[in-house]
Amino acid sequence: MEVVIVPDAKAGGELIAEAMAALLRRKPDALLGVATGSTPLPVYEALTAKVRAGAVDVSRARVCQLDEYVGLPADHPESYRSTVLRQVVEPLGLPASSFMGPDGTAEDVQAACEAYDRALPAAGGVDLQLLGIGTDGHIGFNEPCSSLASRTRIKTLTEQTRVDNARFFDGDIDQVPHHVITQGIGTILEARHLVLLATGEGKADAVAASVEGPVSALVPASALQLHPHATVVVDEAAATKLKLADYFRATYAAKPAWQGL
Repeated sequence: MEVVIVPDAKAGGELIAEAMAALLRRKPDALLGVATGSTPLPVYEALTAKVRAGAVDVSRARVCQLDEYVGLPADHPESYRSTVLRQVVEPLGLPASSFMGPDGTAEDVQAACEAYDRALPAAGGVDLQLLGIGTDGHIGFNEPCSSLASRTRIKTLTEQTRVDNARFFDGDIDQVPHHVITQGIGTILEARHLVLLATGEGKADAVAASVEGPVSALVPASALQLHPHATVVVDEAAATKLKLADYFRATYAAKPAWQGL
């Protein structure tokens, strides 16, 4: 696992966007796994700027969802399908056919989970999966005590996650669904490159537990320690609880430029 400490969210977004751009230059039809929420917005903004400047061609890129609410209509403004289309697919100028995700409105939700879990490897696998982290250490919607071998499935959200997400529903927690479809931890770990972005002091405890603590189902993001190519990008505020922060800074400063992110 590589830990990169950046000055702020904008710098983190630029760094990750350049990693995505470099991937697309090598593999124009790469499958990018995207996350939702406020944290990854600087990544999408930076990547969109690169596309508009002609620095990278994304015309053959593909995008896949990490998770989806169960029961929200696909065209609901806070469904993750709508969010990804609005924040990623449309700004990048990608066709709707480039996008894949689970069906949160399916009559048989379990079958929809299994179908999506099969669809990812059938599409060649996820080349780079962008992740956020919850204040309790969850990734995707794999809440604490999720199996580290879990596959795409239905999960019940914790009260804390619903509280955290209420801001996207006019602050009304009653509008936040109780259930979601999420890629499991085992599914996430199959991506070729995992990139977790965390910003703000509120994520500092979760980052420290994930990076420096033991691998534990209690802290789902700690599973990134098991991945051969995992990168954790944190701003100064989110790095405040890291005991090895100085080491991480020195290691990144000495990293050969040809290695990339």
